Amino acid sequence: MAPDHLPCTGAQAQQVYRCDIHGNTRCSHAPCLGAQAIDTTPTQGLDRSTGKVQRHPDVQREITHRPIAEAIRPITSKSPEALAVDRRRMRLSATDKLHCEWLDLRLPSLEAQVAQARADQKGQAELALYQARLQSRDLRC
Repeated sequence: MAPDHLPCTGAQAQQVYRCDIHGNTRCSHAPCLGAQAIDTTPTQGLDRSTGKVQRHPDVQREITHRPIAEAIRPITSKSPEALAVDRRRMRLSATDKLHCEWLDLRLPSLEAQVAQARADQKGQAELALYQARLQSRDLRC
């Protein structure tokens, strides 16, 4: 099994895709042809041995940043999620930021094209979506 391909269990902190690889369903951080993006929002759970709430570091970061994001929302007009994207993209070059913004606009339309594609066009639509997702991942959008 490739290191990028994992069984579809547990939450991951980044975008994950459900892929069929040789008849087996796997999850991958790398998009694959015909992949479906899945929601992998980290959750908090209860540690059975201590009874204390355990928080994934991403959840703890979100809990820390959300009140700040809500407080400055009137100034920025951005949701906490949009500010999280801005923080993630802060280190990107100007060119990469523009490319990410373009992909943000393109990905929903490509997903809609895959959903609406006829059988003879589905492969081509899935390939275009795959390539866009791969670019988004490689740029760390």
